[in-house]
Amino acid sequence: MDNSKLVSHFKNTFQCEPDCVVHAPGRVNLIGEHTDYNEGFVFPAAINFGTWIAASKRSDNNVVVRALDYDYQVNAFSLNDIQFDENQGWANYIRGVIKVLLADFPQIGGANLVVTGNVPQGAGLSSSASFEIAILKAFATLYALSLDGIKASMLGQKAENEFVGCSCGIMDQLISAMGHAGHAMLLDCQSLFVKYAPLPDSHQIVIINSNVKRGLVDSEYNLRRQQCEQGAAIMGVSSLRGASLDMLEEKKAEMSDVVYRRCLHVLTENIRTLAASEALSKGDIAAVSRAMAESHVSMRDDFEITVKPIDYLVDIIGDVLGEKGGVRMTGGGFGGCVVALVPSDTVDVVKQIVDEKYQPATGYSADIYVCTATQGAFEKC
Repeated sequence: MDNSKLVSHFKNTFQCEPDCVVHAPGRVNLIGEHTDYNEGFVFPAAINFGTWIAASKRSDNNVVVRALDYDYQVNAFSLNDIQFDENQGWANYIRGVIKVLLADFPQIGGANLVVTGNVPQGAGLSSSASFEIAILKAFATLYALSLDGIKASMLGQKAENEFVGCSCGIMDQLISAMGHAGHAMLLDCQSLFVKYAPLPDSHQIVIINSNVKRGLVDSEYNLRRQQCEQGAAIMGVSSLRGASLDMLEEKKAEMSDVVYRRCLHVLTENIRTLAASEALSKGDIAAVSRAMAESHVSMRDDFEITVKPIDYLVDIIGDVLGEKGGVRMTGGGFGGCVVALVPSDTVDVVKQIVDEKYQPATGYSADIYVCTATQGAFEKC
């Protein structure tokens, strides 16, 4: 939806012009999987799919929201009494974000909001973090709040953890708030230090949604987290960030094979993520390609979070790309998406291969999104 349509919906709903229009992008993680909660490294990029919000101040303490993508539903509540909404689940992201925002900025007042977005739902591209950061950007703009990207990210994460009830890390919110156009962002999940690496003009980010529903992701995610914590405890460190491959080998006999392999994935994934960031900064696509390929094998064999349709996508796309691009599963696992860094002149070939081979081999139909790396949250007032 273009902004003129969003503004038109706002005027029709509230009989006034919005004070501002804000945007926050979704994201894809190029490499660094299940490293975030182990205080390791991730390497995401903000993508040109996201959430748009038109907003205006109100003279009272009420928040009234119309969600264009949920049958034009309206949700309203008072800042004085923010409760979990059992009926309209989407509204809890707004309620939760404003509740945590109020704790730090009690001076904020009410708002009228119209919300829309185009981040594919359930694909692991972080529609929820995009939504949270857009809400925070809208209120920061309306009420001139001193809210930088890191603070906004921490508030968004807190809202999702404590109000919505999802134990996410901070990567999704941080890249949505602080992405740079044309760049990926290396994030140290322990210190929150960020470093940007330019993506080559010659390549595009292609996301292929396997359309395998990620039904196991919550229980298996928690189990993987427990296994990582168990390995860290055996090695005597507070998180796997404090461990090394030498330490892991020294303690291998004290671990089950499963815990050993979980730790091996995280430790080697941190090494690959740093290497991929450095290689991309130098324009060494072959090194990025190898790191992404090794990441996928590690997720498949050591962390055991891929599924056969995802492995098949990676195989057929990898055969096309060779070392001229990279491909791997991205996200929590057990379905979801594959991310590929593809030379621009090869994008159509990748699309054709997926269209021709994927459904006959797996029974699933893939959705393909050709993306560019975009800037983090911004306002257009």
